[in-house]
Amino acid sequence: MKKIMILGAGVYQVPLILKAKEMGLYTIVVSIPGNYPGFDLADKIYYEDTADYEKVLEIARSENIDGIVTAGTDVAVITVGKVCDEMGLCGLSFEAAQIAANKLLMKEQYEKYGVRTARFRKISFRDEQIQDKLAELKAPLIFKAVDSSGSRGIIRVDYPEQFQEIISKVKGYTKKDYFIVEEFLEGEEFGAQAFVLDGEVRFILPHGDYVFQGETGVPVGHWVPFELSDNIIEDAKHQLQLAAEAMKLDNCAMNVDFILVDGKTYVLEIGGRSGATCLSEMVSTYYQFDYYEKMLEAALGEKPDFSSDCEVPCAAMLLYSDTEGLIVSQTDQNPIDEDIIEIQFDHNIGDAVSRFRIGPHRIGHVIVKAGSVDQAVKKLDQVINNIEIKVK
Repeated sequence: MKKIMILGAGVYQVPLILKAKEMGLYTIVVSIPGNYPGFDLADKIYYEDTADYEKVLEIARSENIDGIVTAGTDVAVITVGKVCDEMGLCGLSFEAAQIAANKLLMKEQYEKYGVRTARFRKISFRDEQIQDKLAELKAPLIFKAVDSSGSRGIIRVDYPEQFQEIISKVKGYTKKDYFIVEEFLEGEEFGAQAFVLDGEVRFILPHGDYVFQGETGVPVGHWVPFELSDNIIEDAKHQLQLAAEAMKLDNCAMNVDFILVDGKTYVLEIGGRSGATCLSEMVSTYYQFDYYEKMLEAALGEKPDFSSDCEVPCAAMLLYSDTEGLIVSQTDQNPIDEDIIEIQFDHNIGDAVSRFRIGPHRIGHVIVKAGSVDQAVKKLDQVINNIEIKVK
């Protein structure tokens, strides 16, 4: 029996664990202790920090694993790269993982390889001449922690008077002594899911994003297909292939953030893993293959086939609370409907939940499909309206 190590035991790793067991794989799950649903599903558990790549490598060697993978989180990507390199497993390299996990390294590679992206500057937290260094950049700006995930430490700044306040906030989300500042590109943002195998991007699925506006935009849902002209799609594919080569990404999923400005596609950033917020499920629904199965096959050194003749429009949305408190009730009054892919509640009655500000504050999700994207979006609204979660 082949052994697969899955990093993380949260809601975005559960489908990987379930699919791995369905495929007859021995599942080894690594995660910090906590109330994570994946622990009850795994064949074996190690309570370790997934960012501690030396410790995870030690475990991987002792277990003689056949593959390692994660989904929906940036935290464990460097560890995946380290283990793949040291054990000769299939997946992104340690170098690529480090680039993907550091927005400064990523931007420097984009600049070097001619990837179309926003202009930027590296700024030290000790720098007292910030305004001088940013003089060539046009406001508004985006201040970014380079090693954060889930939209943490990424804040829009409109006026110089905000600099010090925002810098203090960014500093709270990073372990580095620097951050980056980018020009805020005015345009239409969209995302994409993709997979690079043997140096070639095998598919790209652009998606529209529902965004919660806090200190910065936080994706809370998506729809596919995101309608673009053939010229723009080809431009996006070209920029994505360039970016994958620049970041040295290979044999891994890619979670992509684009922005369309004056008919041209700019790359905002790329993660070396599949997206969260139900994006893997949407890839599976749209193409009618199991994306988690494909990711597991790739991690085991197999050559998954990503070809598909199907295109099934779909939409998804997180469930979340506007208030902090305890869940007192959660009700789903939707009738049985083959177009409802999944309605999931993450918590039980009595569980404490946070007021939504970042992705991990989610309390559930809804995924639907339909005959057209407009119908999928309408169906999503109808289904959510029949769900009630009370928090007090």
